[in-house]
Amino acid sequence: MKVLITGGTGFLGGHAVRALSDAGLETVATYARRPGPELPGVRWLPLDLLDPGAVRTLVEAERPTHLLHMAWRAVHGNVSGARDNFDWLKASLDLAGAFADAGGKRIVGLGSCFEYDWSNGHCIEDETPLVPSTLYGAAKNALRAALFGLAQDAGVEFAWARVFFTYGPGENESRFVASLATSMLRGEPAEMTSGVQVRDFLYAGDIADALVTLVKARHTGAFNVGTGRPVTLLDIANEVARQTGRPDLLRAGVRQAKPFEPPLIRADMTRTANVLGWEARTSLQDGVAKTIAAMRNE
Repeated sequence: MKVLITGGTGFLGGHAVRALSDAGLETVATYARRPGPELPGVRWLPLDLLDPGAVRTLVEAERPTHLLHMAWRAVHGNVSGARDNFDWLKASLDLAGAFADAGGKRIVGLGSCFEYDWSNGHCIEDETPLVPSTLYGAAKNALRAALFGLAQDAGVEFAWARVFFTYGPGENESRFVASLATSMLRGEPAEMTSGVQVRDFLYAGDIADALVTLVKARHTGAFNVGTGRPVTLLDIANEVARQTGRPDLLRAGVRQAKPFEPPLIRADMTRTANVLGWEARTSLQDGVAKTIAAMRNE
């Protein structure tokens, strides 16, 4: 078993590389600018994923049996609406095709809750309609559908991890939990919406564990990766404020929620629990504590 992971220097990818190493799996991790940390069983190789020739050369040379594809647009900001999503859709298809042609056996792709129709709030893999409202969600959903067809045609196993809202060490400061913690640790006001929105937030280390579980499994299809226990954004913000010791800096209700934001987004974890035997293990309190500790160290 030889795993090729892309996006290993990213936020979630970094956690996944470490989890693959901890699981004792031979791992080839690609990077664009600089390699990640030295870990047992992990080799770092430079690769421009937007260069299909370079991708095919690396895959043919390494001949991985398993592909964990996590790389996507690395620029923070308007990821949901950026047309770069289409570039990464094409790059992902080129990679998967090269992997299948080189004799690869199993593909695990990183999907998103942004693929779902959020009007109902409860997201179930084979029941909730896939009606993405952003370019990011549309590109991810298109990739899932194309990889499903490729897997059937090439005789490759294919699993799709549909990840919900994330937080943890290494998260970009523009994201919700990190932005609040960063402001409070600096002694600055932490502004947010009213926080009544209910979301399924999952600690990054748990996501990495779920991905390794999918890599090692033989099960196929889409699997939600969340907690199934959503909380309000205000609950999360209050926990960050409590653990930083700066509840006085929290400014709830200062910002306006985005027009398309639904009141509830929850992952139904029934299929993931029953088929994979996996569930999130890190509580919100422990996850926030680990995140803040890492930020203090930095």
